[in-house]
This record gives sequence, C-alpha cells and structure tokens, in this order.
Amino acid sequence: MKFFPVACLVLACAAHGQEVTIEEPKPIPVIGHFLKPFHIQRRIIAPAVMSNTPRLESLVRSGNLYLSVQDVIAVTLENNLDIAIQRYAPYLAREVLRRAESGQALRGVGLPVSPGPQSVSLTGVTSGAVGLPDTNGVGSGGGYIISSGTTPPNLDPGLFFYTQLAHQTTPLSNLLLAGVPFYLQTSRYFQTGYSQSFTTGTNVQFTFQSYRADANSPNNAINPATSGYLDLYLTQPLLQGFGIPVNNRFIRVAKNNQKVSDLELKRQTTTTISAVLNLYWDLVSFNDSVRIREQALATAQQLLEGNQHQVELGALPKLEVTRAAAEVSSAKENLLIAQTNVAQQEIVLKNALSRNGVASPWLDEVHVIPLDKITVPEKEDLKPTADLIAQALDQRPELEQARINIDSNKANAAGTKSLLLPVLNAFVDLNNQALAGPLNPIYNPSNGPVPPEVVGGYGNFLSQLFLHHYPNYAAGFSLNIQIRNRQAQADYVIDQLAVRQGELQLQKFMNQVRADVKNVVIGLLQARARYETAVGTRKLAEETLGAETNRFKFGESTIPTVVQAQRDLASAQDAEIQAMANYTHAKIAFDEAIGQTMEVNGISMKEVVAGHVERESSIPANVPQGVKQ
Repeated sequence: MKFFPVACLVLACAAHGQEVTIEEPKPIPVIGHFLKPFHIQRRIIAPAVMSNTPRLESLVRSGNLYLSVQDVIAVTLENNLDIAIQRYAPYLAREVLRRAESGQALRGVGLPVSPGPQSVSLTGVTSGAVGLPDTNGVGSGGGYIISSGTTPPNLDPGLFFYTQLAHQTTPLSNLLLAGVPFYLQTSRYFQTGYSQSFTTGTNVQFTFQSYRADANSPNNAINPATSGYLDLYLTQPLLQGFGIPVNNRFIRVAKNNQKVSDLELKRQTTTTISAVLNLYWDLVSFNDSVRIREQALATAQQLLEGNQHQVELGALPKLEVTRAAAEVSSAKENLLIAQTNVAQQEIVLKNALSRNGVASPWLDEVHVIPLDKITVPEKEDLKPTADLIAQALDQRPELEQARINIDSNKANAAGTKSLLLPVLNAFVDLNNQALAGPLNPIYNPSNGPVPPEVVGGYGNFLSQLFLHHYPNYAAGFSLNIQIRNRQAQADYVIDQLAVRQGELQLQKFMNQVRADVKNVVIGLLQARARYETAVGTRKLAEETLGAETNRFKFGESTIPTVVQAQRDLASAQDAEIQAMANYTHAKIAFDEAIGQTMEVNGISMKEVVAGHVERESSIPANVPQGVKQ
C-alpha cells in the first residue's frame, strides 16, 4: 500500500487554492525574526468553506442541471460535506505529530467514515459491498492509538531567566557580627539556564548564576562582591524510561496515525463516490420508469378513446369504457409514484452535491437531467477470483489500517513494559564557583589578609568560572522501587492483549474481504443474468401485446386480454430498468470490494486532498444554452 503524504500535497495543490489552509504568521521586523525560533506567533486556520465551487452552477442551463457521470464525481469531490469534513483529518494528524515530536501525549482527533446517502427507494437493489467496521485503536475513533506507559521527556528545549533587585536593612543586636549597628545591603541577582532532553532519556541542564551584593559592613573583605556559579547537570534513566523505542513511541504512533488519516480520507471518498454514483444511476432508472409510465398512460388513454368511440357506434358495451377508464386511473397513479420518486431522488442527489443543500433557491428550483444512460456490456471480463482476492487484500484501505494499528499497539507496549522496571537514574553534576570584587575601603585588617585571586572586577569573576578555579564534582544514582506495581502490570497486559486482539481482527477482516470478493463476483454475474432474462421477458411481452392487439382488431381477442398484455409489457419494461439499475449497483459494489473505485473513476488523492478537480466539465452541444432560472 502506497501513501501520498499530505505534506507533499500541500505544495502540489497550493496553486489550485486547496480548501484546508494553515497560514504562517508574517514576522514583525527585527522583533519577529528574533522571536521566530520560539514560535510565539500564532498560525491562522482559514475559515471553513461553506459555498459551492463554480463547477456546480456552470452545469445549469435554462433551469436544468445537466450531469454526466464524470461531472457527478467532480462535483462530489469539490462540494460533498462528508469528504470535506474528512479532508481535515490529515491536517489534524500532522499537528498531533508536531505535538508528539515535542514529547507530549497524543490526542485523538479521528472521525469515523460517514455512510453515503441512500436513494429514496432501493427495493431489491444491492447497494454496496459488505463493509468492514472501523479499525479503531484503543481509546480513540478513526483508527487512532492513544499511548500509555512512561511519560516521554519534553523534547522541546527550554530557556529560563530570573532577575531580582533588592534593598535590605537589618538591625543587629551584636555589633561584632557585622561591625555596624544595622546591616544595609543592596543586591542584584540574575540566573539563566538552558535545558534539553533527548529520546534516549538523557536530560541536560546548564545554569549560570550571578549575585552582586554591596554591604556597609567593615568585616567584608571585598565590597561590592560578585559571586555565582556555572553548573552542568546531567541525568540518565538506566531502567525505567531508558531507550529510544520507549521515548519516541508517541512519534511513531503519531506517524502511523498520519497514515491512518490518509486512509480514512481515501475510505470516505470511496464510500461517498460509490453512494453518489448509486444515486445518479437510480435517478436514471427512475426517469426511465417515468417514461415507461407515460407510455403506458398514453396507451391506456388511446384504448379508452377507442372504446368510447366503439360504444357510440354500438359495437361495444358500456362496461368496456369503465374498464378502460379504470386502467387509465391505474396508469395515472403509477405515473404519479414514478414522478414522485424522481422528485425525491433529485433532492437527495442535489443535497449530496452541494455544501448548503437545497437552501440555495436556484439549486432548489432546477431539475436534474442525467446525460448518461445505463449500459450493460455484452460480456464480463473478470479476472480469476483468486487474483481479485489478492488485489483486494492489497488495495483495501481497511486492511492497511488494521496492520498500522497493530504496529502502533506494539510501539505502545514498549512504554508500558518500561513501567515494570524500577526507577534507576544516574546523575552527574559539574559546578564551578566564583567570587570577585574590589577591596572594601573600610575593611578591618585584623580580620585577616584578603586572597589576591578574588580581588578584581566582573572579568575576574568570569575567568574563575570558565577556568575552573573552584570546581565541584558530583555523581550518583537514585533508585525507586514500586512494590507490586499493579498499574504497570495491568497496562502491559492490556497492551499485549490489544496486539493479539488486533492480529485476530486483521485475520477476521481478511476473511471478510475474501467473502466480499466472492459475493460481489456472484452478485455481478447474477445481475447480468437477471438483466438478460429481463430483456428476453420484455421482448416476449412486446410480441404478445402486438399479437393481442392485432387479434383484437379482427375480433379474435378481448379488451381484458389486451389490457393485461399492456400491463405485462409495462411490468416487463420496469423489470428491465430495475435489472439495469441493479447491474450498476453490483458493478459499483464490485469496484468497492476490490478496492479500485478511485482508480476506475479516474480519481487521484491529489484532487481529493485539494478539493479541486483539474478536468473541466463539458456539456454536449445539443444541450440548450441559457442562464440558470
């Protein structure tokens, strides 16, 4: 299974104004460039698009919406809300990955695949393949896995600054302590540091501290005095939390979820396109049914008029007029039902092709005119069933989702396995101290000589720090053992069970795919056989009606026999239309079960992600030109 990363599609589709856009902030001169590494400025998400693309309106001519199969597919990709909603999933997954790369926990942002719209009447119609349930992960929808276990380190580096200015006056009861009746001190304190963690679990913290104090005591040898330190502190987990597989598992799962989001978008597109194509072909069959019902009504009306004329001549009893009138009434009722199906089907189809549905007055008023007719090929050119099964096992996105989720559960188990271990951390602390300042002019020499190396300015202070004049070293270990550790034991077993459960679920899905392929092959062949039978039945009904009509002209048949022949022909024509519609549904279900819906209909993931179809719509020359009504 190959993926088309959304990150690449962003650049590829930028020229076409893709629907989902994240605007990077424009940096403020000087200050903005300085703050850019800290990502203080917010990124802006463009508002959701609530209007339709111009393609839909361009297909309207003189109050009618003319649609071909390719136009239906293009408009669906650009305007359908189910696809538009799922189109956000890859971008959400990408931001979750960004979050995971900082060492933070994952967020569940997936949405399940929405079922497509259904026709107003699907009696006796196989509308699609047996679908697989969502391959959801633990604790989240849409196949997303939420990790547990040890908390990975924060991988974003941090800077900290602290400063303080102080003035302190302290009365003293012992003059010998400071040599003055009250101790007066002004100070300036500054501390800064940098910390960084790595996927190995290692944490490094570098701290610099400077403290300057000016006091009124003659006992201070140097005044004002600057003291401080330069400290490097390293910690490394040796048991719990040790190792890259433990600390980067959130990133691995987030990358897997990113693949899952692409597959979810593909699944949503396949489901929606299949459903909308079923709507379109049902509308075609409903229109054909209206045409047949109109013909039946016209035939019944002709029979009624002929009987009325025969009654006036005295050649038929009045009862035959009543029978013919009843047939006209029945034909009108059947026509009304067929017309109602068309009107309702148009509403369903227009709602699937538009973001605001029939809320747009111009869209609510137009009638949908399908430009394509149902055709059944003379023969089925099918690969061997074994080859079709192999193709489906390779291309069905549900199976790839299940495989990815198994890998995510295995990665997740590394974190809970680590929790079983005691906490054993090693640390190293490298610290350099410094003290410097000028001689105190009121210093009492009786307190002892002043070390010459501490006399000096701030440069002397820094020199002591970086030349290790007063070094301090420390190293050690810390050990923390959790008795019984039942939470970690339970979490680890849960993750192991989830892996085994996922493996069995994958096998179940593969078995279901094999059954799906065999069922849709049988369904396709059966739909063809039913169509061929329906064609033969319709031809026989036409011949029967023609023969009975000729016999009636010569007085060899009766009106009830002719009426029944008309009914039989209308029923046979309806059955033929339904058989043709069933064949289209069987073919759509076949493509969906094999995993080739997008390939057969010429749909690329680039178009799906961008929400823009490259090819232009073309309306045949015989379609009347004009503006929408």
